[in-house]
Amino acid sequence: MDGTSTLHGVIHGQRRLQLPDGVSLQSSCWRPRRGGPWPALLMRQPYGRDLASTLVYAHPSWYAAQGYLVVIQDVRGCGDSGGQFRLFTHEAHDGAHTITWLRAQPDCNGRVGCYGFSYQGLTQLLWDGPEVPDCTAPAMAGPSLQHHWCRDGQADWWILGLAWALQLAAGACKRRGDGVAHRRIRKALDSQNFLEEGWSLLQQVDPQNHLLRWWVADWESPVVDCSLKAVLQRPMLLIGGWYDPYLRGTMALYDQSLMAGGAPQLVVGPWTHVNWHGGQLDQRQLAFFNHHLKDCPPEQPPHSVQLFDSGCGSWLSSPHWPITLVERFWLRGTGLSAVDTQAGVLLFESEQAMAGGWDRLVLDPWRPTPARGGHLDLGAGPTDRYDLDCRSDVLTFTTRPLDQPLTLGGTVQLRLKAASEGKGFDLCCTLSQMLEPDGDGQVRVEQLSMGVERWLGAGAQILNWRQVQFQPLVQTVPAGVRLRLSIALAGWPLIGINPGDGRAPHGAAAHERHGVVVSFCWDGAWLQLPLQQSKKVAA
Repeated sequence: MDGTSTLHGVIHGQRRLQLPDGVSLQSSCWRPRRGGPWPALLMRQPYGRDLASTLVYAHPSWYAAQGYLVVIQDVRGCGDSGGQFRLFTHEAHDGAHTITWLRAQPDCNGRVGCYGFSYQGLTQLLWDGPEVPDCTAPAMAGPSLQHHWCRDGQADWWILGLAWALQLAAGACKRRGDGVAHRRIRKALDSQNFLEEGWSLLQQVDPQNHLLRWWVADWESPVVDCSLKAVLQRPMLLIGGWYDPYLRGTMALYDQSLMAGGAPQLVVGPWTHVNWHGGQLDQRQLAFFNHHLKDCPPEQPPHSVQLFDSGCGSWLSSPHWPITLVERFWLRGTGLSAVDTQAGVLLFESEQAMAGGWDRLVLDPWRPTPARGGHLDLGAGPTDRYDLDCRSDVLTFTTRPLDQPLTLGGTVQLRLKAASEGKGFDLCCTLSQMLEPDGDGQVRVEQLSMGVERWLGAGAQILNWRQVQFQPLVQTVPAGVRLRLSIALAGWPLIGINPGDGRAPHGAAAHERHGVVVSFCWDGAWLQLPLQQSKKVAA
């Protein structure tokens, strides 16, 4: 171990791995001062190994003090590692060599676990060949680039996608010493100009950036099927957040692990992608690793699912996910649902006979309908959308007060008939609960979940069934509260503004956007809510 230092009984140093193609990967390592060899914990990430994802995790030295060799590695082309960075492309190859190298280190006892979130979560799934970790703890990541990393439905994440792409572009500029381009990126992000200029800025400063391929559907699948199945069969702790854009990917990993014969554990809390609110997840991870790498008694059984109910503020225990019980609500409109928040009605199953009608909605690209909060915003989390629902470019449908509490648990789905006058439109939908006035005398419309979908081409002009899937949730809605469905044709800047001519948002300049007019038929339209059946557990 080169350049070692000792602090509080933990030794810190650097190690370098030479790959067969000549590229060197640099790692920072921490281990206890005495004893050993130890099981190893590995994180592979592109943001600079000194950061070690301490935005959400305890410092690696804390894990080392618990009896582990902790290795944080710069992936190829990042930090002090050699080679050229290309998003996820080399991770399976480089990760396999890293595992073999790590198991052979004299202070490693041969057992290796992986942890990390986001990019560092997916690197735990990519291994070129049979050499895979003994256990993994991927947080807030998904297995499919197409479905879990850049869009909901067919609608690309605008603000999240551009912000992440520019962050990686800035890292590339820093690595090559291009301070001018780095400052341009920083200025665009700080001023919010990147929302309109980010696409062209990426083309200028980082023409190899992944987003320039992803948004034109030039997909590169990094998943090696044989190794993915092997990883899914190993012990896995999955961590997700209700306000995390990668939550659907976390759920997909859980399902795929079960289908592969694994016994995954799942924890989903009231967290955003970068704020875990002191969820004590380091202790949860430590217990998981102690069991699978040190043979300590387990604290949680296999197939354990722990879900935080944001409505009552408590944890629920469930044997599986998702829950299959559903309740449908039906829509009624009279053409006034956009100009009168009381005109559109969301009907209970027993009231279905009163459903139906029509509405028409217009999107003005000069003043696109805004969206905020939820899982697709840089400022993710709960939000009050009372003011948004009062806009005349938002349709609202509201229930009468609930007779009894409802615990929603799973994925909300919406089905309706719609057609556009042009060759493209989006649906940006939210489920909310309407809370009675508090001290300020104003009703709160608390957003619970959001769903978006996009249609491009001539098919958008046909009156046809359209479906929208929402972000999964667990939320108890009290009796006496009203539910509301809101529908808009834009969700700026969470998703790009549909230009209405068949092109995707990144393919049209602001002055080329058209007004979008969509007609809705509510006959047979429904909102399907999943119902959770589970038991409370201690926090």
